[in-house]
Amino acid sequence: MNFTRWSARLPGTQRRAAARTDRGTRHPQAPTASGTGAGAGARGGNPVPAARGERREPTAAESTPSTATRASSSEAHPTLDGLSVHDVLGQVPGLVAVVYGRDHCIAYVNDAYAAVFGPRDAGAPAREALPELAELGLLPLMDQVLRSGKPRTVKSRRVPGGYVAGAGAEAAREEAVREEEPVVALAGASVNGSGRHHASAARPAARTGSTVGLKAATGRKRDGYYTFTCSPIDLPGPEAGAGGAAEPADLAPRPHRGVLVFATDVTDQVEAAERLRASEGRQREAAVTLQHSLLPQELEQPDDLRIAATYLPGGTDAAVGGDWYDVITLGAGRTALVIGDVMGRGVRAAAVMGQLRTAVRAYARLDLPPHEVLQLLDGLAAEIDASQIATCVYAVHDPNEGRLVYASAGHLPIVVRDPDGTVHRAAEPTGPPLGTGGWLHTSASLPLGPGSTAVLYTDGLVERRREDIDEGVAALEQALAGATGTPQVVCDRLIRALGVTAEHDDDVAVLVLQHPARTGHDAELFHNAALELLGGVEAAPRARAFASGVLASWRFPTELRDLGVLAASELVANSLQHGTPPMRLRLRRTDRRLIIEVTDGDEQLPRRRRAEPADESGRGISIVATIASSWGSRRTPGGGKAVWCEFALPKG
Repeated sequence: MNFTRWSARLPGTQRRAAARTDRGTRHPQAPTASGTGAGAGARGGNPVPAARGERREPTAAESTPSTATRASSSEAHPTLDGLSVHDVLGQVPGLVAVVYGRDHCIAYVNDAYAAVFGPRDAGAPAREALPELAELGLLPLMDQVLRSGKPRTVKSRRVPGGYVAGAGAEAAREEAVREEEPVVALAGASVNGSGRHHASAARPAARTGSTVGLKAATGRKRDGYYTFTCSPIDLPGPEAGAGGAAEPADLAPRPHRGVLVFATDVTDQVEAAERLRASEGRQREAAVTLQHSLLPQELEQPDDLRIAATYLPGGTDAAVGGDWYDVITLGAGRTALVIGDVMGRGVRAAAVMGQLRTAVRAYARLDLPPHEVLQLLDGLAAEIDASQIATCVYAVHDPNEGRLVYASAGHLPIVVRDPDGTVHRAAEPTGPPLGTGGWLHTSASLPLGPGSTAVLYTDGLVERRREDIDEGVAALEQALAGATGTPQVVCDRLIRALGVTAEHDDDVAVLVLQHPARTGHDAELFHNAALELLGGVEAAPRARAFASGVLASWRFPTELRDLGVLAASELVANSLQHGTPPMRLRLRRTDRRLIIEVTDGDEQLPRRRRAEPADESGRGISIVATIASSWGSRRTPGGGKAVWCEFALPKG
């Protein structure tokens, strides 16, 4: 049949079926050099292209590799048949011990194990013969391995230096001398391809390791650390008798459940980790020291306020944060309080923080309104590092007004508790963070009378992952409502209430100020007196008479009273000559100082200058600066200025 003539008429499936039928009825022929075979036509012997279904399958002789090929392949690749256990475990650098049974009887220890712990006798229970495993707490772990059939690992167990001592050291020395004496009964066991052990001539287990063991016994002082892995294994039972007779089926050797203990020396890794931890600890200590050195070493305590602050570095890394705070006495009883946060961590953030804190103290000496101080800081922050974002609150407390005037640059609101226990947040305004530029900050005020408490803080106190920051501020308000006591006690209670611990991942700065309500003897030490001056030639005599009477009623010494009257006279005379109405003389005493202040409607601030001998004026401020402890001037919010001086009260 000529397939070429009719295969084109059959569908593909019919051609494949015809080819399978044709192969089933004829024997396959080996291919010849001429290319004829099963697919050749019956006539002419010309080769005919076979259909897709007529492809010839390879014969068994073609598909099976020859014996010579297998032999050459076996010779080319080594096998594990007949490999001795000692050849493997004896060369392993780790410590290896094989035990079996419930008592963990010793079956084998390698040379590395004997070098560290000394040679061990086969068959002895581990609790007696391997006391090091009991001391390391491995025996209960080995019991778990036997019960569960699963490996267990303990990491970085400490092995004291010079562990091989006493009898162990003596045994190591004897082993070094008697190298040919076998130590372990199973030292000659080998394993074949089927996993069965065959007894062979015993060989010394510590031949190569005895010298190492002797060195360990005599000079090993360094503590070691090992990671132990306990793996379950099956050890074969006893072999056939010496005669080699086959055992009955019911007496076939039964495997023993055992444990292979493998220990890896991780001393270098543990010591490197300890050195790294110590280095990180030193770096963190240095970073925290740097951070604390940039913060006030001791808070200034004004006469009318009680203030405490707490700073807690966040995280365990060596990077310092940018949280900071400060308390600055401005004079005339006024106090500036500032808290800020430079975003980010590291030396750069700390450096920016230090520069901002120094700048705030410099600007505070100008006694500017809070929003003007922030305006100056905004420009400075952009010059220091435009990529650093910093927030800040600057507030000024004036005991004469009983208010806290503040300005905020992107910082969290001040929280205040009133004398009646009501807690509220400071209202807006707040501007963008420092360094953004192009923003005019504004000041606001809130009442802070006697008995009130205010809290300034950074975001580390109230901000938590997966929580809105308003929830944290609300939690702070709730905690402040129940936090009573001194400012330091309030600080500690707020930190505990908001869950700040040593593992907290962000820096926390808290500044608490209280305006105490004084009664009894303390109230007698704080007095205020004021006189409105309308101007004219009688203003100076009235001021002197008023000051003399008030200071006498406060029972000041005569010398201090005379100096106070002189200072009040000079300040009033300066205001009459260079200022405009309305004018006011205010006298105030605290438990530590006498404050004299004169205000008027002119904004021109006085300055101290050297008066020439022929000058008839210009000596008033110089006289005040000479006799007073300190003096200063500032512009008042409603327009005008205030000039003041202070006298320290004698102690006792």
